[in-house]
Amino acid sequence: DPCWNFHCKRGKVCHVDQQEKPRCICQDPAACPSTKDYEHVCGTDNKTYEGTCQLFGTKCQLEGTKMGRQLHLDYMGSCKYIPPCTDYEVDQFPLRMRDWLKNILMQYYERDLNTSGILTEKQRNKVKKIYQNDKRLVAGDHTVELLLHDFEKNYHMYVYPVHWQFHQLDHHPADRLLTHSELAPLRASLVPMEHCITRFFQECDGDQDKLIALKEWCHCFGIKE
Repeated sequence: DPCWNFHCKRGKVCHVDQQEKPRCICQDPAACPSTKDYEHVCGTDNKTYEGTCQLFGTKCQLEGTKMGRQLHLDYMGSCKYIPPCTDYEVDQFPLRMRDWLKNILMQYYERDLNTSGILTEKQRNKVKKIYQNDKRLVAGDHTVELLLHDFEKNYHMYVYPVHWQFHQLDHHPADRLLTHSELAPLRASLVPMEHCITRFFQECDGDQDKLIALKEWCHCFGIKE
């Protein structure tokens, strides 16, 4: 099969032409496999698609048009009303996000105690210190005031989770800069729960070059120089 191991970008599928050579053509959105409701996604055109296959197939068919350039994955789940983010909410967002990242790493560490493989040995050693220092905070169980106090008191425990998330995202390519497409997976999964994440990322880009450098990322989360 000429299409075996022949890679096409999202929205395209391999097709064998008359010369028996593989080439990429747009995925027919109507031919995408059926999906469950929880697999639906919302596009930046505020239209619900049955899944990413249908969304990127549609984007491919619109290639070369303004509509095609503007169509991206907005967030996971069916389209719904997303309230605007207030100044107060965007100021509080880094507190919740820092705590969320810390808790994710602690959960990974707990899983690794039983079945290793999620974190590297170096990462485990870093998280072990955080894990041992912090067992009293449970996600969703505390006020913003307590989070702020905890951050100031235990500042060192939040530095690594913020750095870790940056490097988890920075891999297309790994150049210490986050592009729109590198941020998209995190943003798309969080928008329905954290409606301030879009504005947060926009304001993180201090020089407005459409790239978030490590220094800008850390500054947004209150990490010192």
